[in-house]
Amino acid sequence: MTDVPRHSLRPSETGEPPITALTTPDDTAKAVVIYSGGMDSYTVLHRALRAGFDVHALSFHYGQRHSRELETASQVCQQLGVAHQVVDIRAIHGLIGNSALTDAERDMPGGDYDADNMAATVVPNRNMILLSLAIGHAINIGANVCFYGAHGGDHVLYPDCRPEFVEGVNAVAAIADFKPVRIAAPYLYASKHGILADGLSMGLDYAQTWTCYLGGKHACGQCGSCRERLAAFAAQGIDDPLTYVAPEKMS
Repeated sequence: MTDVPRHSLRPSETGEPPITALTTPDDTAKAVVIYSGGMDSYTVLHRALRAGFDVHALSFHYGQRHSRELETASQVCQQLGVAHQVVDIRAIHGLIGNSALTDAERDMPGGDYDADNMAATVVPNRNMILLSLAIGHAINIGANVCFYGAHGGDHVLYPDCRPEFVEGVNAVAAIADFKPVRIAAPYLYASKHGILADGLSMGLDYAQTWTCYLGGKHACGQCGSCRERLAAFAAQGIDDPLTYVAPEKMS
């Protein structure tokens, strides 16, 4: 996984809008990638590398229930030789702690990944906070692109993954400094299995990701995040390389 093909930075050839385009004519060589260690941001990270960007990855410790994703992100970046910072913002935990992802005393919902079932996992305003820090970092290092892994399956559940949100933050990022920063979410309209298919086409190893909402030795197989991941692998007709305690059977 250390030999990642990189190409010279080039403008988008597809005429995509700047929010979903990997590159635009105005991009700098440097880019910031918000990298959680999960499947989506792992695929975004590799897409940015293959587009030719000098990637600076940011992971955030905001008081989530476990650090498995952060550990995974650090390992991947070390193997790839990618600049990586784990930013400790746990001081804000008391401001955004009303979520099953940040409060270990709350039950983690299981079952399908949908709005009725998974609302307890919404972390208030998380992506606004993380993107604002990523934009500041981009300005600081001379980058004008910030990538993050919002995707179509999150629209109904997470308000800060909706296209309207991304468009709004992109507009603000354009005027937050004297030099505009572009917010890029290349999978904004893609499904989870579509993201997986793209990653597999790059030969990515998804054993190097962590998706489960719990931080056990093995993935639980029952939380909404595990079920969505397993369904994506099932849609591709292959087995997930992670080990599960009790994987939900997907047809």
